[in-house]
Amino acid sequence: MPSDKNNEISFTSEIRVRFTETDPLGIVWHGNYIQYFEDGREAFGREHGISYLEQKANGYTSPIVKSTCEHKLPLRYGDVATIKTTFVPSRAAKMIFKYKIYNPEGKEVCVGETIQVFLNEDGKLSLTMPEFFAKWREKMGV
Repeated sequence: MPSDKNNEISFTSEIRVRFTETDPLGIVWHGNYIQYFEDGREAFGREHGISYLEQKANGYTSPIVKSTCEHKLPLRYGDVATIKTTFVPSRAAKMIFKYKIYNPEGKEVCVGETIQVFLNEDGKLSLTMPEFFAKWREKMGV
């Protein structure tokens, strides 16, 4: 669901914790939360027209150069978790996303952030904002 609080662009999606994502104690292994961030980011991109496929169609990729993840409570096998993914505007040629993951009771279990840069088709870092991204930001009002 989109949000326009202070021009905030976000999207909320859900995932179900799979057995293979848990450790022998039945809780989600900490490294899988980064994958959940990606799941949220991909859902955000599809919803708001800035998906990886759209980036690629415009001649760019956007690798992650930094990620942070703070764990608060565990998720367990079978839980349906909610991922809120929020775009953070920046003047630089990069995308910043913040994440909040909630358990089925609505309690915050994990928060984090990722930063992505743009590489052109030759794999060179774009120091200026790609045209398609600038147009997307204008359309979205951020």
